Amino acid sequence: MMSVASSRLTTEEVAFYQEEGYFIHNRPVLDSAKFAGLQHCFEEILSNLDRDERPEAMDVPHFMHPELFEWAFDPSVLALVEPILGPDIALFSTHFICKPKGNGKRVPWHEDSAYWKGLIEPMEVCTVWLALDPSTRENGCMMVIPRTHTSGYKGFSEYEDVDTAKNVFSNEIKPVLRDEAKRVLIELKPNECSLHDARVMHGSDPNTSNIRRCGWTLRFTSTKSKFNTERFAGAHQVYLAKGQDHAGNVYADPTRAYPEVMEARGASARYKNSH
Repeated sequence: MMSVASSRLTTEEVAFYQEEGYFIHNRPVLDSAKFAGLQHCFEEILSNLDRDERPEAMDVPHFMHPELFEWAFDPSVLALVEPILGPDIALFSTHFICKPKGNGKRVPWHEDSAYWKGLIEPMEVCTVWLALDPSTRENGCMMVIPRTHTSGYKGFSEYEDVDTAKNVFSNEIKPVLRDEAKRVLIELKPNECSLHDARVMHGSDPNTSNIRRCGWTLRFTSTKSKFNTERFAGAHQVYLAKGQDHAGNVYADPTRAYPEVMEARGASARYKNSH
């Protein structure tokens, strides 16, 4: 069984993340039995989607499936973000983004921070992108444009509309503002992950291959960040993952489901593009 210590980032890896805005962790995140349990849990959730619901849109599944916290709060997962965020960690959000084989939608170039402006201050969010399937060039792996999280970019670029029939959400960073020639492909085996800063530009191509591509994103912050619960308007909750709060935040109960939050999200245009 893999030790927690072996999953922690080295000083050099943390420095790379801080400078480049991402890091590729090409090593197992969870022990094999626990990862198999996560895969089984995901397949159960996937099998119960409404017939007209796209699998790319499985946002915030933890609100209805609190069993997911068994993996979200696993020490091996938290050990990846603690060297970046410190010992006091909150979970802001999760998302299964599952691109079916053959017709998986493209993810437009974006910064997560652009969708969360006014919700988190400071915007110090580290996303763990945990591969449930192989994630390759052929099936539309995530791509990042390094160093776009730095002060010259701010994390709040200008966006333009795109076609939601082909894209997971409805807008994209304007082409003149992104240098795709610098993109880096994040290719992962199942149970490997990448980390990225909320302000770094990233996206992915459509999946036209014969292999499904699914990843689980877990968005963590330091508890020194303040969450604007007035802006949440009942359509979101955050959770204390480890340590203690430092910003006067109120945290949800990870042992219960929140159908009322999902209902509020359905009526809230603010979260239509939350991903």
